[in-house]
Amino acid sequence: MLTGAVFPQLEIGSKSDDIKAWAEHVEALEYDHIAMFDHILGINPKSQVGWKGPYDHTHSFHEPLVTMGYMSAVTKRVGFATSILVLPQRQVALVAKQVSTLSELSKRDIRLGVGSGWNKIEFEAVGHDFSTRGKKIEDQINIMRKLWSENSVNVDTEQHTISDAGINPLPDKSRIEIWLGGGAKPVLQRVGKIADGWFANTSTRTAKLGIPAFSNDKYGISQLDIIRTAALDAGRDPTQIGVEVRVELEGKTPEEAADEVNKWSTIPEITAVQFSTMRAGIKTVNGHIEALRKFMNALKS
Repeated sequence: MLTGAVFPQLEIGSKSDDIKAWAEHVEALEYDHIAMFDHILGINPKSQVGWKGPYDHTHSFHEPLVTMGYMSAVTKRVGFATSILVLPQRQVALVAKQVSTLSELSKRDIRLGVGSGWNKIEFEAVGHDFSTRGKKIEDQINIMRKLWSENSVNVDTEQHTISDAGINPLPDKSRIEIWLGGGAKPVLQRVGKIADGWFANTSTRTAKLGIPAFSNDKYGISQLDIIRTAALDAGRDPTQIGVEVRVELEGKTPEEAADEVNKWSTIPEITAVQFSTMRAGIKTVNGHIEALRKFMNALKS
């Protein structure tokens, strides 16, 4: 099982030296990858009647692909995962180019975790249609894979047009995987149909948004069954589809969080875990690093 560290972007601040120190320690502690969340804009809840989002304009979000580019320059081997990037509010050709460049310059494995998003105001602000995001994301995934593997492509779909054009240089596409986040049935079916893996939502914070939380019980198994069935219907091997869960430090010790990993390890479909130190009352970068150290030590003991 791979082990990742969640970039503590809500609390780490904007000092490049702090981000550098955190990334260097993640690598030194032998974590396999760094995971990052994504929001372009934060919404002021005071102006929105009935706002239910778990994040607002007071929460810090560094742009994932730019930040990963910086962290790749101060580390040597650690991989990167967006979990997730809200793809339908971005231009697909630009994302394909950014990820290709990050992969080629860093020589790292990149798991591009993407999702359809939930923040209508954010979509509106960047000029994209919130209502078509589910249909759009599947189209975007297919287009990115074409752009990463062909010198020139032609695309003519309802939402995208590319007239005999391509990105150069092409990446080593074996280093790039596309994963999906979310827990609704159409998302799970899409995972089985076209994705390399699934970032399972294990946070109860998003339950109020109607996003089901994955768990190691009958409900969780039923979600995995949906993925498995969709994969088989698409002629794919479901055992080749990865699953990553998140373990959060909030409300527990690093040692207790490590014990939680042991519970997840009983589910054979789970191939990776990410550990988040955010919202645990940690005030310093060194505090986040020490929590990562204690968690990894507990895993190894």
